[in-house]
Amino acid sequence: GRAQYSCFPNNKGGIVDDLIVYKLSNEEYMLVVNASNMQKDWEWVSSHNDVAVELENASDQYCLFAVQGPKATTVLQKLTDVNLSKIKYYHFAKGAIAGASDVIISATGYTGSGGFELYVKNAEAKTVWDAIFEAGRKEGIKPIGLGARDTLRMEMGFCLYGNDIDDTTSPLEAGLGWITKFTKEFTNSEALKAQKEKGVSRKLVGFEMIDKGIPRHSYILENEAGEEIGTVTSGTQSPMLNKGIGMGYVKTEYAKSGTIIYVAVRKRKLKAEIKKLPLVTV
Repeated sequence: GRAQYSCFPNNKGGIVDDLIVYKLSNEEYMLVVNASNMQKDWEWVSSHNDVAVELENASDQYCLFAVQGPKATTVLQKLTDVNLSKIKYYHFAKGAIAGASDVIISATGYTGSGGFELYVKNAEAKTVWDAIFEAGRKEGIKPIGLGARDTLRMEMGFCLYGNDIDDTTSPLEAGLGWITKFTKEFTNSEALKAQKEKGVSRKLVGFEMIDKGIPRHSYILENEAGEEIGTVTSGTQSPMLNKGIGMGYVKTEYAKSGTIIYVAVRKRKLKAEIKKLPLVTV
């Protein structure tokens, strides 16, 4: 089966949430949203269900394991008869893994490092968890938290809802024009189409620090003259680049790769350079 990254546009030009849509059959789809927005998204979908679609909130029935990295296929293949090497990026298969049945094995992830996301029924989750760590013992598998994942997704330029996109940011401003097609009508499509034709006034960009320092969420971005041109939405120290990196919105005229900008850190101005995303290629 196939999966598609997408978003729920709201009525004001912003984004309710971003999500992955799984096509399970011609008449059955699974929407995977951000856990922190689960109730918000359920209410949004329910309130916009004007064609009597049968809806079920199955969030509390499943666990999600993100087995990521270049060794993920080797490790997981020990636990399933499904040929994992045949599952293309943003495709999935259903099958047994570590004795658990009907697991959705999805070639997706939020790290840019390759791997799979496994949707496992709660009753079988501990068995699968233990089996994954036993299978990956030789390869040095480790449980990794959200901090590491956040660093990886920033190196790739992946948006984080609540930071880089939210109810006030347009998908076009956020560089998500590739999921904003106007071949059919959708919520606020006319306004977004008009925005595309007119052009956006700001764009989400990635940047690398030239001066030593780590950009943080809400720091002001300035031009050489000290004029405010935007705001940092995400920032961290990149282990791969050994320097500070960030994402943020800047006025469109400053969005070109190679443009020098400055991050206002207390009373200092730290030099940075706009870079084409992803910041790290693996």
